[in-house]
Amino acid sequence: MFIGLTGSLAAGKGVVSEFLKERGFIYMSTSDEVRRIALERKIPWTRENLQNLGNQLRKEGGAGVLGKIIIEKIRSQGYNKAIIDGIRNPAEVEELKKLDGFFLLCVDAPQEIRFQRMKERNRESDPMTWEEFVKVDEKDKGIGEEESGQQVEKVMKLADYKITNDSSIEEINSRIQKIYNEMLRRIPRPSWDQYFMKMASLVAERSTCLRHHVGSIIVKGKRILTSGYNGAARGMVDCIQVGCLRDALGIPSGERHEICRAIHAEQNAIIQAGIHGINIDGGSMYCTHSPCMICAKMIANAGIKEVVSYQDYADKDARKFLEDAGILLRKIKRPRNVIEFKD
Repeated sequence: MFIGLTGSLAAGKGVVSEFLKERGFIYMSTSDEVRRIALERKIPWTRENLQNLGNQLRKEGGAGVLGKIIIEKIRSQGYNKAIIDGIRNPAEVEELKKLDGFFLLCVDAPQEIRFQRMKERNRESDPMTWEEFVKVDEKDKGIGEEESGQQVEKVMKLADYKITNDSSIEEINSRIQKIYNEMLRRIPRPSWDQYFMKMASLVAERSTCLRHHVGSIIVKGKRILTSGYNGAARGMVDCIQVGCLRDALGIPSGERHEICRAIHAEQNAIIQAGIHGINIDGGSMYCTHSPCMICAKMIANAGIKEVVSYQDYADKDARKFLEDAGILLRKIKRPRNVIEFKD
């Protein structure tokens, strides 16, 4: 789950952040990214300077650039629960909606209350007079700003949920809890395709190949029958121990499969069915990669009716072979590198 935070200056988004951090959410902020870039460019950290730099970054990289930066970090780190604070442009929302399980939460409070909070927190970059506060608040909301600039008021209107932070901390936490529970109810269960492909990806973790970790499962009637990953033959040393022979010989991916020490994931899944007397005729194979030609021939003779993968292996002839054999070859989105469930 990914929860974006937006709202008026000093409305109390930090209260929401603390609530979510206690529940395992990683805190991320577009403002922190702007500060990082300001440091690189040797720009002093005043609120006006940071607002102007944020506007400049949107001009340079598009209005949704800060959302793209956050998404890249989330995916590179493999986060499955994150708070994304400081969303100030509708284009950032559009980018962040590309994350599965994204919700936008708006936090607001009356202007007088927010000004008092800002004075009490006494940050160096904050305005300290009412006139200065109103000026900065209007700029933050987007009054007089370009479309690529800060447009917090427009972002607030896009929110899935809104909290008015004008009461005690206990009352605010109670409101947050109700909204959080509603978000949890709205997270959909994985589809069957997503479920089985994630299982195949988990199997791939057992791979001993130094080039590709491939996992495969065979399913029939929504029941997993067998699984396999690419690794050395029984009783043989694997590539982790002795290195990749194909790399040593300079053989490109998708060629000279017979030289490889490993038995492919698809072959191992079919072999396991033979060993244990499991009927896989008419089943579906979920595999992280599409098959090579050798695997494609075995799949056809094993009676597999469809192959589902999220990544193409470098063997176009194998994909053509499966089509000619009347075997459905489907490609779906790669599953996320996380397993999510409630304790």
